[in-house]
Amino acid sequence: MTDIALFPIPNCVAFPGTVYPLHVFEPRYRKMVQTCVDQQLPMAVCHVEKVVHQAPDDQPIELALQSNQDTYKPVGIVSAGPCEIVKTLPDGRLMINVHLRQRYQLIQETQTLPFSIYQAEPLEDHPLSDSQQQEAIELKDKLLHRLIALTADRPEISALLQSEEWQQKPVTAFSYELFGILQTDPNVMQQILELESPLYRMKTALALLSEVPAQW
Repeated sequence: MTDIALFPIPNCVAFPGTVYPLHVFEPRYRKMVQTCVDQQLPMAVCHVEKVVHQAPDDQPIELALQSNQDTYKPVGIVSAGPCEIVKTLPDGRLMINVHLRQRYQLIQETQTLPFSIYQAEPLEDHPLSDSQQQEAIELKDKLLHRLIALTADRPEISALLQSEEWQQKPVTAFSYELFGILQTDPNVMQQILELESPLYRMKTALALLSEVPAQW
């Protein structure tokens, strides 16, 4: 089991292999960040199932900086990793990066206040057979060609996809990290995160490129 601190954000689905920047202003989450840095505790950035408590919409920024805001019930599958403080602003707000390295299944909440900590287990993919591995490699190449064509008007993304790093990326890493580029409905993204095969993730991505409007 691994202890993980949770940073729940509605409509936010983050994948392993990506770096997630965050602006942290709530007191509980500023404390959580410092705890994670001091104790080398992994942090998860995750989607939510529902709002448990909602803060007032019309409060001034001074009050928001001094009080905790909305409280959520998290989804059961998350991505987590170490966080780093990039900058501390004069009023105490933090600019951080969360380096998401592993997918986890939440098992049990062990701390609720001032922030949530869960015991979690790594969630690994099912192993691919030789034929599935070959199919995954071919599907990766097809996705790369499709994505490069679709991002012709976004040269920075197209250049990234054509880079040696992305051309040589293993299929498992590619099947996660492409969703740092390809975005769609958060609930669909959560379903993709929970798939236990890079082949299924890439097949879903190919279907999305054909059927669902993507956001870059």
